[in-house]
Amino acid sequence: MTAAARLAALDSLPAEELCHMAETALAALVDVMNQETTLLRAGHMRQASVLTPEKTRLAQDYVSFARSIQRQGQRLGTQAPAALARLRQGHESLATQMAENLRVLATARMVTEDLLTDVAKVVGQQNKAKAYGRSGAVAIDPASSARGIAVNRAM
Repeated sequence: MTAAARLAALDSLPAEELCHMAETALAALVDVMNQETTLLRAGHMRQASVLTPEKTRLAQDYVSFARSIQRQGQRLGTQAPAALARLRQGHESLATQMAENLRVLATARMVTEDLLTDVAKVVGQQNKAKAYGRSGAVAIDPASSARGIAVNRAM
């Protein structure tokens, strides 16, 4: 089935059915994002990353429904105003959940970057020369300091 055929099939669904499908996708997306946020807050990065493919799929599904609803807005407003109102409320909860999810992701990223920076500094300090130079100060060879670290993400 071509993309145009899929869009036409979505647009031709009865108003209540289209709204119900969008609500279902929206609720599932909000739930997965909530699970991911909870795991990230607890520091379970690997477990949270397992949810990424499902979150991506649900987001794509929801966007397809949302675009169809935008295209069919007048028809849906006439034929299913209550369902459309529920979708608007659900979309607001998605926006709230996304904002929280992004805030937690940004915090996790910042913590990770800070941790890696601290590790690099400690590794660099361990490589400093321990001998005194002519001036009586510890001589520092810049070539011996840490040039970087490698992180094995497969663990």
